[in-house]
Amino acid sequence: MPIGAPETYRKIYVAGHRGMAGSALCRRLRREAGVELVTAGRDQLNLLDRAAVDTFFRTQKPDAVIFAAAKVGGIAANHTYPVEFLTENILMAIHAISAAHEHGVKRLLFLGSNCIYPRDCPQPIREESLLSGPLESTNEAYALAKIAGLKLCQYYRQEYGAKFNSVMPTNLYGPGDNYHPERSHVLPALMRRFHEAKVNRDPAVTIWGTGKARREFLHVDDLADALVHLLPWPSGGEEPADWTNVGTGIDLTILELASLIAETVGFQGKILTDPTRPDGTPVKRTDVARLHRLGWRHQIDLREGLKQTYQSFLQEQADGSLRET
Repeated sequence: MPIGAPETYRKIYVAGHRGMAGSALCRRLRREAGVELVTAGRDQLNLLDRAAVDTFFRTQKPDAVIFAAAKVGGIAANHTYPVEFLTENILMAIHAISAAHEHGVKRLLFLGSNCIYPRDCPQPIREESLLSGPLESTNEAYALAKIAGLKLCQYYRQEYGAKFNSVMPTNLYGPGDNYHPERSHVLPALMRRFHEAKVNRDPAVTIWGTGKARREFLHVDDLADALVHLLPWPSGGEEPADWTNVGTGIDLTILELASLIAETVGFQGKILTDPTRPDGTPVKRTDVARLHRLGWRHQIDLREGLKQTYQSFLQEQADGSLRET
């Protein structure tokens, strides 16, 4: 049965289908009967080109859009390329969201991120905390662009009644992650480093920062399932929020994460910290009460998810598909 209540969403465009979140979402949507999945790589559609985006929406005529496209990276990449992180992310969001409205898309889900909440907002992070304080400086450019996308969806809903809203995923991991040695996020970066240290028989691995910063992690297959769960627009009852956190509500320190990854890959050396390097935001854990009220909870615990992810890493490395962008 096609996804949707009361409207049906038979033709669904996933923007960013080659990324980790987008590819997981495509795997999940292929299990839905009656759904025609629409994708377009950068070689087919440049989301930075407004004319090309208009042409794509006019010819493809999707019923629903899930916007998972983004220029992403870790602390080092965000610090080095703030212009690109701001301009590319904001242009992609504006082009896709406005074209979706102009070409009659019935439903749009936009992916934000929990890293765009204020640096020092109360924990766990509630949806109401957005724009309540200063942003984390190490990813401010990315955060500003994503906030613009969230607010644009909110404004289209407010001004035109569009069924556009957003989700705020916590830190994601899983198959198809980016393992670039300098531009990847903390979990894949640590997995690669511990794997290489095991192969090289290194006596120790040094991690950035004090190791005391706390983070929450969600397997990307759980995110995909949550998105499918949230896609239908309810026909009655409470109206959907403009944005909803998607996570586990469970956090741990970076040092604890490093220990779990070392155990997963079989590294038996020492784990050292480097306090001269930045920790980033001290704590990031989402309040998922709203998500739970909507009837969805995560299924993959971190220990099991790390095992699955390491097996995917080894397979991707062996067949030459490991992302290092």
